[in-house]
Amino acid sequence: MAATSSASEIAAEIHNRLQSLPVRNTPNVRGVRRAFSQVLRREDGRLVMEVATELRLQYGYRGVPYELILAHRGAFRLLGEQKLEELGRGLDSWGSVDSFARTLSGPAWLKGLIGDGVILKWARSPDKWWRRAALVSTVALNVRSQGGRGDVPRTLKVCRLLVDDHDDTIEKALSWALRELVAHDAGVVKDFIAEHQAELGSRVKREVGNKLRTDLKSPRRRAD
Repeated sequence: MAATSSASEIAAEIHNRLQSLPVRNTPNVRGVRRAFSQVLRREDGRLVMEVATELRLQYGYRGVPYELILAHRGAFRLLGEQKLEELGRGLDSWGSVDSFARTLSGPAWLKGLIGDGVILKWARSPDKWWRRAALVSTVALNVRSQGGRGDVPRTLKVCRLLVDDHDDTIEKALSWALRELVAHDAGVVKDFIAEHQAELGSRVKREVGNKLRTDLKSPRRRAD
């Protein structure tokens, strides 16, 4: 890649490299992404953001551009409400939402690049995938490996907005959000479940209850 390559040229090169993989599995795709992150490590964040945006909007990729941004400090710092919603445009599946929220929006929220209002707006969206993105974004607040230290108020603020949303995609995300909070404050999660017994779906009560009792989402039954 030439030092003077444009964002469009770099994005096209990444696309061509991905398309030429003999096997397009997660390790191989991630290997290409890591190689380009290394090449782009000293480039201005604006260039990396342009490359990622081109990959997302022109070529339809999600994981690769999201990870390019996360891996480049300058590009990551450019994230805000408008850019996140541009990069998240067209969310339409578990995979697309969870890649977006775990890689970009959750970490951006954790680092103060967006405020609570953005996440709460998504939680009120008529689009279930944006509602799920709001819940999954709370995971970053509570996962230690991602720098989360536990944030009861902000996590529960989102959970309360969606406590009676019984779409399957939302119930699973609500369970996930609450289970991640158990490690930081099991008592407050117990109180939340008790307070909302009548509203919560059976999946949420079962999975979070299992986590509170056994530290597992779905403990195996004993053999007879």
